[in-house]
Amino acid sequence: MNQIDPQTFAHLVELAALELKAGEGDYLRKELNHQLQAIDELTAIPLDDSVEIAAHGVPYPLEHSAPLRKDEPQTLIDPTTILEQAPETEERYLVVPDIPHTTLE
Repeated sequence: MNQIDPQTFAHLVELAALELKAGEGDYLRKELNHQLQAIDELTAIPLDDSVEIAAHGVPYPLEHSAPLRKDEPQTLIDPTTILEQAPETEERYLVVPDIPHTTLE
């Protein structure tokens, strides 16, 4: 069974720059491990090869579906218009804050 250990969880919290109150981290890690357990249980269910892949478990007949949209080319917005809305640019590139990271082991 997949489990998120406290060290991995602490590393993920740091990468996500989350500020968790006392007890929130333990609760969140426990809930994530419950989700992983549910996924493990679902993947353990044996399925016959004749079962078709589905996006969800409810049959959805085509006559109840919206018609597919026709692919039509659209003109793009002028990039200058987009760049003018950015708080900071440099040589026609968007400037974003540096994101600190570490190598996962």
